[in-house]
Amino acid sequence: MPFDKEFPRTARAVAGYGRQRGAGRSGWEAIMPAQNAALIRAMFSTLAALSDAGAILLAAIGSGTLYHMAFYEAAGMFESHVAIGFVALTLFVVPAAVRRDYDATNILSFKSQWPRAFALWNIAFLCMIILGFVTKTSAEASRGTILLFYVTGAVCLAVSRGTLARLVAHQAEFGGVAPRRVFLVGREEEVSRFSEQYEPWRQGMRIIARAILRGSDCLSDDLALASASARMLRPDDVFILAPWSETATIDACLNAFLRVPASIHLGPERVLDRFSKARLDRFGPILSLNLARKPLGPMDIALKRAMDIALSLVALTALALPLAVVAILIKLETPGPAFFLQRRYGFNQEPFRIIKFRSMSVMEDGPRLEQAKVGDARITRVGRVIRRLSIDELPQLFNVLLGDMSLVGPRPHALAHDRMFERDIALYARRHNVKPGITGWAQVSGFRGETDTTEKMRGRVEHDLHYIDNWSLSLDVKILFLTVFSSKARSNAR
Repeated sequence: MPFDKEFPRTARAVAGYGRQRGAGRSGWEAIMPAQNAALIRAMFSTLAALSDAGAILLAAIGSGTLYHMAFYEAAGMFESHVAIGFVALTLFVVPAAVRRDYDATNILSFKSQWPRAFALWNIAFLCMIILGFVTKTSAEASRGTILLFYVTGAVCLAVSRGTLARLVAHQAEFGGVAPRRVFLVGREEEVSRFSEQYEPWRQGMRIIARAILRGSDCLSDDLALASASARMLRPDDVFILAPWSETATIDACLNAFLRVPASIHLGPERVLDRFSKARLDRFGPILSLNLARKPLGPMDIALKRAMDIALSLVALTALALPLAVVAILIKLETPGPAFFLQRRYGFNQEPFRIIKFRSMSVMEDGPRLEQAKVGDARITRVGRVIRRLSIDELPQLFNVLLGDMSLVGPRPHALAHDRMFERDIALYARRHNVKPGITGWAQVSGFRGETDTTEKMRGRVEHDLHYIDNWSLSLDVKILFLTVFSSKARSNAR
């Protein structure tokens, strides 16, 4: 009698899940690689380490040879190039291996792992320079060679890691490489949702089996059979896929699978889909799930504020004459003030008055506001020009100096629009977790102009939240650069 007909439904699921993409071939065949999985992963980790070592050594030899050929018309001392390469690769590869950078699951995601690798490359390179200084061997290599080696080494590592990540991802998707052998247990809808939403085979997981729990009446029998199957299949990881509110089911699963020599994971709760950077925090004996971190720490706030003050002072000094000319033109064209003040929400939803050049014939600041549209009759001739060139935003440099705004951050909206979109868009209010900015990630990505629909605003909000969750001083510099030089930053200006 075939295996899947000899046992009840939970065992049939265990045997049959291997037929799905990325899951191996069958329950019985999944037993065979169990003893070899550790060896396969060890071989892969060795290959990954050798790949990095080869990239660094190649960069050392290549940069040394090229530099000497360019400036001295000779290849230089080959032994010296090799020695520099061996020192650098030792300082890089050994720490990378210790922190498990060469595990297949870590190699899979180039976007998340490359920043870590680049940071380690900088540390290793700095340690190499210090070591050369202390041992008085740094004079053997020219500064040009060292500088070229730093650049070529980073490039070679990026190419090596990127190529390896693509190779592993491709093989893992079709079962060729099985970094983690995973056993799923839970109700059918939860197991199916996990597979469809996360496509674990793309993350270096090989789902060798799944055990379907039929309900509370059959829970004990299902778990007894599931744990016996898991001991037979010997997975690396067991994922318990049950809503976190079902504590009785989770406790029963834990009691059953703690007997299995595998890592046990409580599967992702649906609320975590909204918080991609959730992590566990411990405060003494208190263990908590941190869903959203504070966007900027004290040092981050100080650095950002220092940059805001310095750059806004420089900009105001350099633009003093053009700003005065614009103010005069506005006064000459239509009666009224040159500047327009309107209430906006700032950090922590604290209201402030934003300063802009007046570009319309009206000065609206009430509970109901009409956004500017293409061909809006309220926009003056001077206003049309300064809005197109974003000159009307420049007086906000004074808001930056006053501390109401930052150079970079989510653009503040009129209070009436804030209240409207806060009702319709989830997490909209999180935009106020940092100071509003003159420019932002949404603006340089093309999300400018009229937000006459919730969908348009939702795209802007998604970019604003990405900025908040991924803030760095280098990102601020990048946004300022794109604001000046990218055509996207000026698109849709009205």
